Amino acid sequence: MIAFLVWLAGLICCFWCIKDVWSKGHVDTLIKILLTVALLCFSWIGFAVYYFIVKDRI
Repeated sequence: MIAFLVWLAGLICCFWCIKDVWSKGHVDTLIKILLTVALLCFSWIGFAVYYFIVKDRI
């Protein structure tokens, strides 16, 4: 049950990041697609990398 809740929290964080990526109008579509795939494949790691490194740079 705990593992499911952790997975669900990671999935929610990923969807929040994906929404943030697609709301940025000045980013190329290919970059948006690559970030979306990376976030979905590596939910917690992708969230951490996006939030702490990529978010301010794009």
